[in-house]
Parts: sequence; structure tokens; C-alpha cells
Amino acid sequence: MTDANPPSMHATTILMVRKGGRVVIGGDGQVSLGQTIVKGNARKVRRLAKGSVIGGFAGATADAFTLFERLEAKLEQYPGQLTRACVELTKDWRTDRYLRRLEAMMLVADRDVGLLLSGAGDVLEPEAGVAAIGSGGNFALAAARALADSEMDAEAIVRRAMAIAAEICVYTNANVVVESLDE
Repeated sequence: MTDANPPSMHATTILMVRKGGRVVIGGDGQVSLGQTIVKGNARKVRRLAKGSVIGGFAGATADAFTLFERLEAKLEQYPGQLTRACVELTKDWRTDRYLRRLEAMMLVADRDVGLLLSGAGDVLEPEAGVAAIGSGGNFALAAARALADSEMDAEAIVRRAMAIAAEICVYTNANVVVESLDE
């Protein structure tokens, strides 16, 4: 007999912090299938648009790679216009039959703007330069907001908040990958 509801993939915490002329996105490396950790060093944060954009994803890996590829194409079509490229991507994501089935969320940033993207058509610029997605996103978001007024720089905040999320969320580990851009 097969299970009608196979175990679902739980993956990730992605955190973005903009502070002190720098934007940083960090992501953990854990991928879980049901109650099992199947990978501990997945890379969910990457550079796009020849290094001028950074992004991180939460959700199904193949879906996220598809979205990254589509975003790259939109960034080529609208160079230097991250917001426009993201709006065009989310339009396609909502209306295209194939894309609409993709299950992922993304955080992307360039030197000027950071955005949260979803298949529901959301293109949101976070308040106070802090946003998070994924299973441990709320834990990382709360920690980063609490640390935002401290003396810590953006990367230190990301690393500490991700460590806090890893201590709380069973779907998040402390194997963090960080990418950053200076404004």
C-alpha cells in the first residue's frame, strides 16, 4: 500500500537584513523529508544577474531553481530594475499554468531594494529592512528585529538570528550560507 499523503519536504530558513549600507541574505542548509533530515548542507542562497542581485529560496528545490532561472531571464530583460523584474516574474507565476503550481518563496535584493516574492502575487518590500521566509522564518525574523538596533552589522545580525532560529526550529540547522552586497 502506498501512502496517499507522502511525507512533505520541510526546508529552510532564509533571512534578509539591510543595515549600515549593506544587504545580507543568509540561509540554512537543512532539508527534511517528514521526520528525516536528508541533507544538511543545501545551498539556498545565491548570486544572480552577474553578482548584482542576491537571493534565497524556501520551498521545493526544483521549483525554486525554476523561479531563479525565470528571474534571471527577467533581470536580463529589465537590467538594473529588480522591482520591475520581480513584478513581471510574479505576474507570470500567477497566470502561467505550469508556474502557478510551483511551491516556493523567495527573498531577493540588490543595492537599492529587498523584496519578498510569492506565488500568490506578492512583491513586498519589508519594513525596517528585515524579512524572513521558510519553516524557521518567524524565529529568525523576531531575532533579527530584536538585534536590528544593536551595534551589530547586517552580517552579524543574520548569523546570530539564524543561530537562534536553528536552536528553536527543527527544520533549520546552523550550517548557514551568507551572501551580501554593499550599497
